[in-house]
Amino acid sequence: MKRIILGCLGITLLLSSCVSQKKYADLEAKQKETQDLLNSATVKLNDCLEEKATATSRMKTLQDQNAFLKANNQELINNMGNLTTLTTKGAENLEKSLESLKEKDLTIRKLQDAITRRDSVNLALVQSLKGVLGNLDDEDIEISVEKGVVFVSISDKLLFSSGSYTVTNRAKEVLGKVAQVVNNKPDFEFMVEGHTDDVPYTAGRPVLLDNWDLSVKRATSVVRILQKDYGVDPKRMTAAGRSEYIPVSQTEKSKNRRTRIVVLPKIDQFYSMIEEGMKDPAINN
Repeated sequence: MKRIILGCLGITLLLSSCVSQKKYADLEAKQKETQDLLNSATVKLNDCLEEKATATSRMKTLQDQNAFLKANNQELINNMGNLTTLTTKGAENLEKSLESLKEKDLTIRKLQDAITRRDSVNLALVQSLKGVLGNLDDEDIEISVEKGVVFVSISDKLLFSSGSYTVTNRAKEVLGKVAQVVNNKPDFEFMVEGHTDDVPYTAGRPVLLDNWDLSVKRATSVVRILQKDYGVDPKRMTAAGRSEYIPVSQTEKSKNRRTRIVVLPKIDQFYSMIEEGMKDPAINN
């Protein structure tokens, strides 16, 4: 058995030594392109989250103003019972106040409907994923929603052998189910993130220098299977490696060894609905 292992290692080293400088440069260029895509996606996501925070703050202001108007309106109604005579001017002012309240209520409902539709899309996606992956243990796969983004986190022990970036047969079945969902959601893009723990990589593969390389290779292995085996459009996918630097646990290293599929809806559609609502004249009165 030792002879077979030594033989395999010898063949691997021999093949690695044959890699030309040009091919190594091509790999470096592809790695830089992948990092650039990740940076671009991160910037876009951060911009969208900032815009969402602004819209949410604006909506909170409108809700406070709505509550204030309702309180004033109720006070006017209460005072009416104590008045023996209501002047024509007073009646007109009350009518204008009620009309203004209705207009602002309508505007707030438009903004709330936009947020509700966005949340409904995410909920439907989560339900679809849980429907096809419902038989898996919670330790192997986790589906969550954070800040309007759906995350599918798959454990290292399900996807890969230790120190390897070759996807297991069982994991291919799981990826096929994920592909079934994303292929039915053409308006979504997604990013596959590879994560490792902080144990230095020492598997002996010359093509991998450290955990950065291992995390990227695992992400590209998943992307390649989704594309080649399950027909996912490669233009919708981004492969990224996060190495050991985004841990989810300081005590359980196994939880940090994971691959995340970050599902990114076309958030521009949601913010266009917000912008349309903000242009409503009633919101500025």
